[in-house]
Amino acid sequence: MHTESCVYLLTNKHNNVLYTGVTNDLIRRVYEHKNKLVAGFTQKYNVDRLVYFEVCSGIVMAIE
Repeated sequence: MHTESCVYLLTNKHNNVLYTGVTNDLIRRVYEHKNKLVAGFTQKYNVDRLVYFEVCSGIVMAIE
């Protein structure tokens, strides 16, 4: 069973907006942001550049 999760930071091309997220599938999630498949904050502010990620042992650890 896949239990690793990631906390990640995204920004926009001007580096003036920062978004923090957590996921159990970083590649899929970044793809969704880059292709505007995620409605809301990241779509509104064109946040689609991954600047940092950290692998955690589970979703609770990623959130903490």
